[in-house]
Amino acid sequence: MNRSQTMKAVGYYRTLPISDPEYLVDLIVDKPVPTGKDILVKINAISVNPADVKTRAGGYNDPNTPKIIGWDAAGVVEQVGPDCTMFKPGDEVYYAGDVDRPGSNSEYQLVDERIVGRKPASLSYAQAASMPLTTLTAWEALHHRLGISRNEQENQGQSILIIGAAGGVGSVATQLAKLAGLTVIGTASREESSRWAREHGADHIINHREAFGPQLASLGFDAVDYIVCLNDTVLHWDNMAEAIRPQGKICSIVPAGKPVNMDAIFFKSVSFHWELMFTRPKFQTGDMTEQHRVLNAAADLIDAGRLKETMTRRLEPINAANLKLAHEKLLAGDMIGKLVLEGF
Repeated sequence: MNRSQTMKAVGYYRTLPISDPEYLVDLIVDKPVPTGKDILVKINAISVNPADVKTRAGGYNDPNTPKIIGWDAAGVVEQVGPDCTMFKPGDEVYYAGDVDRPGSNSEYQLVDERIVGRKPASLSYAQAASMPLTTLTAWEALHHRLGISRNEQENQGQSILIIGAAGGVGSVATQLAKLAGLTVIGTASREESSRWAREHGADHIINHREAFGPQLASLGFDAVDYIVCLNDTVLHWDNMAEAIRPQGKICSIVPAGKPVNMDAIFFKSVSFHWELMFTRPKFQTGDMTEQHRVLNAAADLIDAGRLKETMTRRLEPINAANLKLAHEKLLAGDMIGKLVLEGF
């Protein structure tokens, strides 16, 4: 098969520890062809997320078919399927993709146009690749799950606690909450992460390794109206139950993995919400196009200078060795912002 019909990619054939030389391998695979509402994107940059390492750690064993992961990309539309109406060849795009389809760790990728946005014109491909998954997660958590209005006048006097404010999602959630007019309390445990969270809009910082209540009280808060948990739902559950205001709302993006005491929030009539940005594409929900709208709205905010991109480190090129380095950095658990890879 000639080179025009194939593409470079990074993937794996079986679940292995990160110390194994075949944890990730460089591949040459067939170049896909778009049908239906799919667009074929030539990928210029990608970023890594906890979803990458969690999926890589999951059980997979197929000696004939490699698994390609990755859920953040920026690139150029090369071809469009016959049912596409939103994009044309040559358009610059960014997106997070679908967890049930081959990922962005490849030269070209098929993605449903309904979950793709126009790349912010003011950003490089590398900068743009840092934003889709975290922006969709933060936006959906705040505005779709918690129901927080984007009209800052409606949120005056209200507060939000963001657990894990310096990470990828936290960096965006902090900015969006501030744009919505909320008083933002972020959690961080190191000086550099605290500084990063403040630079992205946090009004106050507390340490998530200590009890929340006394720290909030020292800042003048008896409780908070909203909580977004981006770290460990079980670990922080009791602290969240204590800190949330009666009739408040909590949203988490981290599966519990074991039972939590839901009765702890019963008497306060607190509502609890899950957020997973893959839900819409995974279940082909009727409102899938909402992700297209969110990414376009975020691009407008970025180009207007109201939302900052969150890339903190860039590696080049995109290959197995560099992606393994990126996974190792995520596993270390001290990542601030986003790590991006550029160019095959």
